[in-house]
Amino acid sequence: MSAVVEPPADTVERPYCAWCGGERAAGDHTACDRRLASVDPPRHCPSCARRMVVQVDPVGWTARCSRHGESAGENGFGG
Repeated sequence: MSAVVEPPADTVERPYCAWCGGERAAGDHTACDRRLASVDPPRHCPSCARRMVVQVDPVGWTARCSRHGESAGENGFGG
């Protein structure tokens, strides 16, 4: 399992939507945020917009960006 190489979320600028990969400043991402908070894991890296490798299992998910490393969350997702 790879180690997380990205600094904590509060110290990183996240200019891209983790669901659709679009620039957060370029549009309304309310629906994307709602999906991420309820039923779906992130699909794009919020730091670079690269498509991530996502694995979902009954207790949570892991998402790996080739540049920024791995993140994880639990079902109910929001993480």
